Amino acid sequence: MSGYPIPASESEVEVHAKNSRFIGTARAAATVDEARACIASVRARFADASHHCYAFAAGYGATVTHGMSDDGEPAGTAGKPMLAVVQGCGLGDVVVVATRYFGGTKLGTGGLVKAYTETAQAAIAAVERVDKVEMVGVVVTLAYDAYDVCKRQIEALGAMVEAEDFGAHVQVVLHLDVERYDELRTTLIEMPSGRVQVELLD
Repeated sequence: MSGYPIPASESEVEVHAKNSRFIGTARAAATVDEARACIASVRARFADASHHCYAFAAGYGATVTHGMSDDGEPAGTAGKPMLAVVQGCGLGDVVVVATRYFGGTKLGTGGLVKAYTETAQAAIAAVERVDKVEMVGVVVTLAYDAYDVCKRQIEALGAMVEAEDFGAHVQVVLHLDVERYDELRTTLIEMPSGRVQVELLD
């Protein structure tokens, strides 16, 4: 499988614990920079809050980068339990921020872990999910008499045509699911309607 589930929307939820108010925000973040931008955005939106703890997973599987922060809460009471939620939720490219407005009553270590865990869980549960598909760029060069039938095959495989150039030959630049590249290449090269070249974009 080349794709993996990611957030398709941004969520914002509230959790309350002993007068403290926790606002959980979850959204997609494909890179560490995108995750940091989300965290900065939440900080700016709730600038008067006591803490902005977070956890993120940029990527998926073997290529994931994780990050977390307790943001002034006792060590291990916020970022770590939130990261455990992120790692166990089945999503890639996800960042969760838990914003706390202190209500005057200390929650204790166990209470903080519970509150931040529940906030992260609620925020992630509230996002819609969509499968992210790994795409590759492809250049197809073909004769004019092969254009119509090749174009139908390209569209049938779900490829997205980005550009077409009609010079000495027709050149089509497209993107498609990496798992369908071999099928596209084999289908077009074996067609009887003229010589076709299929190459990956650099």
